[in-house]
Amino acid sequence: MKRYGQVIGLKAEHIEAYKKLHADVWPSVLAKISECHIRNYVIYLREPENLLFASFEYHGADFASDMAAMAADPETQKWWALCEPLQCPLKTRTDGSWWADMEEVFFHD
Repeated sequence: MKRYGQVIGLKAEHIEAYKKLHADVWPSVLAKISECHIRNYVIYLREPENLLFASFEYHGADFASDMAAMAADPETQKWWALCEPLQCPLKTRTDGSWWADMEEVFFHD
């Protein structure tokens, strides 16, 4: 298992829409997340900076393959098409990434 942390901006005028979308995530999207070996997925919002912080555990054997499968899923693509216009990616993110990956520097269980 590997833990991941990611960050992205959220446009201030879309905070309520983003919260509403995530209060009722489509079952097909949740199923695909699980199928791709992601567990304990959580997204936090930090206001007034309007930053979203996502954290999840990956329990699979091939992260790149699972992420490609998720990205190829038509329902996930429709979900992302709703979410992405509300977000504001960081300019410092890795090329080809939407969310900016973060380095884990501390964990206590």
